Amino acid sequence: MQNKIELIDLGEKDYKDTWDYQEKLFQGIVDLKIENRKNNTEIVTPNYFLFVEHPHVYTLGKSGDISNLLLNEEQLAQKGATFYKINRGGDITYHGPGQIVGYPILDLDNFFTDIHKYLRFLEEVIIKTLEEYGVNSTRSEGETGVWLDVGTPFARKICALGVRTSRWVTMHGFALNVNANLGYFDNIIPCGIKGKAVTSLEAELNRKVPLEEVKSKILKHFAKLFETEFV
Repeated sequence: MQNKIELIDLGEKDYKDTWDYQEKLFQGIVDLKIENRKNNTEIVTPNYFLFVEHPHVYTLGKSGDISNLLLNEEQLAQKGATFYKINRGGDITYHGPGQIVGYPILDLDNFFTDIHKYLRFLEEVIIKTLEEYGVNSTRSEGETGVWLDVGTPFARKICALGVRTSRWVTMHGFALNVNANLGYFDNIIPCGIKGKAVTSLEAELNRKVPLEEVKSKILKHFAKLFETEFV
């Protein structure tokens, strides 16, 4: 068992290309685990963490409702956006410039085999990161992700979560709105939840925030919570 994580920053990358890359890394770990079980070997499985910024794209989870996308194909093209139905949990979400997307591709056998705990840890990483900017965020019962002013008419989501797991290997992850254009969220019912607003770190602080600065804080809190180090 080894819990070091290889950090890969993809910069700005097309959603489908990144999804294919995730699948390749994910399948590589799964195949190793199958081989270990079949041959009674103990080949060490790797862990990866991808950072990426996508061009405008909407993605719908496997249990999502297509009616939560409020644009047709022509309107998507006019917005310069693409759309994909994908194999993570959750409903519809948006990715775009100014948003930090993190895809941990981990063998949870190297950490802990508890999906609920994994999701709560991802949320906690973001909560701790936002704390450093004086932004008080929390969870919303029954709704994944990280929220502000939960339980008030001003409740708004700042970070979406959606993951897929197989044989305790994870893929997909979180999307934190830092300097994202929030207007793109008007074209969907985010995560299928009506009447809930979306926000960003920029909107809360009334200033742009350097993405690299936020990434470094995310990695610090991730390493502490997961008791790991990035290589």
